[in-house]
Amino acid sequence: MEKYSVISKILYHLRLFTIGFYFAALMWHIKNKIPKKITTKDILELFYYDFLNVPIEDCIIIKMTDNELVTRCKNNCPILNFSLKFRIDSKQSCKRISEEPCKLFLRKLDKNIKFIRNYDHIRPYKDDCEETIIISK
Repeated sequence: MEKYSVISKILYHLRLFTIGFYFAALMWHIKNKIPKKITTKDILELFYYDFLNVPIEDCIIIKMTDNELVTRCKNNCPILNFSLKFRIDSKQSCKRISEEPCKLFLRKLDKNIKFIRNYDHIRPYKDDCEETIIISK
């Protein structure tokens, strides 16, 4: 078991998990058709439910308007599990592994999308993780 722990930590520090996340985002865009005009409902369905595979019941919609979506998710998160297992602060690992790939995924939906993760409202410090997505006009 110790051997796999060392390998996982090396992969983390080499940012190979991040590269894998980028690759998954790019592959999703290659395989899927994107609507011409993206709505916050599209973002909820394409980003959270389809790409991230967050179950509907695990994604609470705090706010949804024409240009803003605020969610709180409590799904089984591999980054959170990794962080807890290797005693890495989830604020650091989440930012390091998924922040930029998530931004890339959303920018490829629409270049006017802004992604904000609330690192003051993230697991395990809170019951769920809060994110805001804004479509600039």
